[in-house]
Amino acid sequence: MDENYERATLSEYFGDAFPAVDRFAHELSVQGELRGLIGPREIGRIWDRHILNSAAVVQYLPQTGTIVDIGSGAGLPGLVIAAMRPEAEVVLIEPMERRCTWLNEMTETLGLTNVEVKRGRAEEFHDAFEADVVTARAVAALDKLARWSLPLLRHGGELIILKGRNVEAEIEPARKVLKKFKMSPPEILQAHTIDGAEGTTVLRSTRGKK
Repeated sequence: MDENYERATLSEYFGDAFPAVDRFAHELSVQGELRGLIGPREIGRIWDRHILNSAAVVQYLPQTGTIVDIGSGAGLPGLVIAAMRPEAEVVLIEPMERRCTWLNEMTETLGLTNVEVKRGRAEEFHDAFEADVVTARAVAALDKLARWSLPLLRHGGELIILKGRNVEAEIEPARKVLKKFKMSPPEILQAHTIDGAEGTTVLRSTRGKK
């Protein structure tokens, strides 16, 4: 695809969020490997593999409310979500100090005023606040992720996570913990962004909804 056309396409897709997302992609390409955030092979495919993959989940997220990204790492999908959902409060939970430093730096660099970075594991915040949505990308299998994240959800809140194509195999091992927190049967959704970009698999389940 022609680079100018690609940027025009990206700009159209991201709209008002494009300047921040574009800057984030640039910073990730320049600093990501040096700071141990992405591998060397990822530098040439930051948009397709990371930015657009993260953006794919946003279509299923509310415009407002508290969205929590567990294991935010480099800010994928958390910082992308924050740029695309400026009226939502986005909480990034990350246990590693150097990654939290990066997340705080990027929050300031990108001019995102709706982000709060919390250092620690998700389990440490179970009684600290309630989320309208918990999301995550490439963090853990569903049974572990459910144990860590579901206590953060308010009644009626949603677990909306980015998963691989084999996500259905993770549902049965997680069924017990999903039932404990009265989660609805998981939906497997396909999320697409722009033409030519690979689609993304999303799992969604609601707390307290039969």
